Amino acid sequence: MGYTLAQKIIKNHLVCGEMVPGKEIGLRIDQTLTQDATGTMAYLQFEAMGIERVKTELSVAYIDHNTLQNGFENADDHRFIQSVALKRGIRFSRPGNGICHQVHLERFGVPGKTLLGSDSHTPTGGGIGMLAMGAGGLDVAVAMGGGTYYIPMPTIVKIELKGRLRPWVAAKDIILEVLRIMTVKGGVGKIVEYCGEGVKSLSVPERATITNMGAELGATTSIFPSDEITRAFLKAQGREDDFTPLSADEDAVYDEEITIDLSTLKPNAAMPHMPDKVKTVEEIGPIKIDQVCIGSCTNSSLYDMMKVAAILRGKTVAPTVSLSIAPGSKQVLTMLAENGALADMIAAGARILESACGPCIGMGQSPNSGGVSLRTFNRNFEGRSGTADAGIYLVSPETAALSAVTGVLTDPTTLGDMPDFALPERFLINDNMVLLPDAPADAAKREILYGPNIKAVPTGKPLEDTVSGEVLLKVGDNITTDHIMPAGAKILPYRSNVPYLSQFCFGVCDKTFPERAKKAGGGMVVGGANYGQGSSREHAALVPLYLGVKAVIAVSFARMHKANLINSGILPLTFKDPADYDLIAQGDEIELKDIKNAVISGADAILVDKTAGREIPLKTGFSEREIGILLAGGKLNYTAQNR
Repeated sequence: MGYTLAQKIIKNHLVCGEMVPGKEIGLRIDQTLTQDATGTMAYLQFEAMGIERVKTELSVAYIDHNTLQNGFENADDHRFIQSVALKRGIRFSRPGNGICHQVHLERFGVPGKTLLGSDSHTPTGGGIGMLAMGAGGLDVAVAMGGGTYYIPMPTIVKIELKGRLRPWVAAKDIILEVLRIMTVKGGVGKIVEYCGEGVKSLSVPERATITNMGAELGATTSIFPSDEITRAFLKAQGREDDFTPLSADEDAVYDEEITIDLSTLKPNAAMPHMPDKVKTVEEIGPIKIDQVCIGSCTNSSLYDMMKVAAILRGKTVAPTVSLSIAPGSKQVLTMLAENGALADMIAAGARILESACGPCIGMGQSPNSGGVSLRTFNRNFEGRSGTADAGIYLVSPETAALSAVTGVLTDPTTLGDMPDFALPERFLINDNMVLLPDAPADAAKREILYGPNIKAVPTGKPLEDTVSGEVLLKVGDNITTDHIMPAGAKILPYRSNVPYLSQFCFGVCDKTFPERAKKAGGGMVVGGANYGQGSSREHAALVPLYLGVKAVIAVSFARMHKANLINSGILPLTFKDPADYDLIAQGDEIELKDIKNAVISGADAILVDKTAGREIPLKTGFSEREIGILLAGGKLNYTAQNR
């Protein structure tokens, strides 16, 4: 029996464990990336470990999230990250160089390598055949120090692509179709592997769009083969030597198979407020729109931007619509300026934003109250845009650009013939905005620069024999990290200041939560299925830890968030019978009796609901390593004890 592509890369990087689905495996990490919304905390954690120099083949620190400098906080974080990066052997991508995933795909990604990033959309690298995974900042910090990265061995889903896309139907429509089929829960514990003749018709930027939004499936990662399309892209980037042909064995066996005929797809849109709430643009109809935002790590490549420019050329944005466009990298922006496409966008009335995440992370461009915004982004969670009652739709750049002109949601296949959009034989290469780290001798002299907003990392306490407290909050299914720890321009500057950040915890669900948690001296949270989906942000665990949350009891967890809870020393427990979720109420006084022994032995934990007078069994089932982390009160404590 042969191996799938993902299994081959895992096998080549396996440090420990068996490749049996669900069993914990340890992987060697070749490359890491961080961004500035999670990076400050990751580098504080790296510094706490006392390691002089990173041990990966390549590590890059990007500044792309917190680029709005309305106060000193973001600028101080950037200065701190730069000083750590240059001292510790990390390349530093300066503000304005572009979005981490777009730049990494262009300049650093290598087929067959492992990439771990402190951002959930790190799987973008799967577009060139990398095993690229998002993780919490602490896991990335450990990997930078040469540590092993642990995950449950995923099952492998084969998605066979047949045929080819019709004119004006896009890669975004493919991944939205996958989300419609699999849902935001459907990829948990899985790697999605794309195969079939249809793959050969997709460029690397199109493949990267698909792997990028695989994060919305909850998947560990997504991956495409590395083929002649990959070679051509790397050659155009001046990196043909990085090419390695990679594909699944012909006799590879998959755990699940899905077939999609690309020729049958129509332009899709994800409706408010979830990426899997997908209908065709035709089904939704010509709804009036107020705003269009084009960009993000999902759809900001040169390939995407050239299509947008072609649609806008000679036209004017509708008077009722605000259109913003953010090219994904300095490379893309410069090439648009040189070939005239940028002038076409500006002439049409587009507002050109810097090459950064911007509106996707809630950093500006919030729509009007009750407004409808079409976005080429990857998430449309409630409130993420910065406007609580806005309706956010996720669409392709083609749909977005045409709709900006018509003023209503419009199917781009009505445009007729499509020009041939080909990638250049050679991209403009200028890495002058990437700073190389100091040589070891010079690094010893470099000072790490802290700012007054940068506070110490919260650490947990060793697990007690019995844990008790109030159910501080009960929430439903698909609670995202945006619900737990919101983003946006008002909050992101405080990612390095957990005490200040804590006042916004669960603000989308219950603005009273922080004050109640403090008054109660901490407690527990109860959640539904897929708790913690979305971002890799470990702040969604660190901030509850700071507020005294001792355990989260849920029907099921998203992979990255569960790992972040364990790393923070918060117990993630699941109901043995999902129906028992209904038996607990917010405000109940509960006790996890003899929980320490249950965690150690792997036996069921017993939740005693003192208010309701009942006992409820909970599943533990942690690996030996996870048990050690929980007993120590978090991964920082555990790492210090086992150094």
